[in-house]
Amino acid sequence: MSALHAEVERGYASYTRRSLPFYDGWVLGFCNPRIWECPTPFLLDFYRKHVSNNHLEAGVGSGYFLENGLPEGKPRVALLDINRDCLDYVEKRISDYRPEVFQENLLDTIDLGVPPFDSIALNYVLHCLPGRMETKAALVFDHLIPHLKEDGKIFGSSILGTDVQMSRLAKILLRAKNKKGIFSNANDSLGAVMEALSTRFKTFNVEVYGCVVLFWAKGIRDSHRERLLDQ
Repeated sequence: MSALHAEVERGYASYTRRSLPFYDGWVLGFCNPRIWECPTPFLLDFYRKHVSNNHLEAGVGSGYFLENGLPEGKPRVALLDINRDCLDYVEKRISDYRPEVFQENLLDTIDLGVPPFDSIALNYVLHCLPGRMETKAALVFDHLIPHLKEDGKIFGSSILGTDVQMSRLAKILLRAKNKKGIFSNANDSLGAVMEALSTRFKTFNVEVYGCVVLFWAKGIRDSHRERLLDQ
């Protein structure tokens, strides 16, 4: 196993069959409003605003947003994650949608072999991936762009580690999670997120609430699409 893949594994190792049932209560119920200062209902409203009927969830977490935020009817839903426990847990949680399931590492080239999507979500994913934001965001966006329709939208959220105001408790928790390798966001900044988006998409928007950045982007730049095709 490479050093990078070992770091990726450290980032998702705490999300297990035993811990996932407690994720909603701890992360969404307590940490979001009390520590990261970005209440979950706000994130859910943001999710509902940008999700489509043809959707890929990249980094599935507990499946809370999928269960509570998908459009009515019978949307096409796909799950992508490196963590088999997360995939199994969320697949069962939203089994009525019969999701397509892919076990992939976002930092590796991804070849799903399926039609592209109108929306791709990246909720609370980037801060768990190893490396600087400038590098990991570039890799993730470039690996997902081939699976996004021409007029599709990518959206998500991430906890920042610098250039934002945070409470003493947030600093303590952030430091502890980075030390354990659960997070890798000590130097993640808003500027780095904006740079990754602006060089790839014609239109994008970012908003910061507490320690969390919410972003969406659409309209892949022709120059960037050509560069990806040449690789």
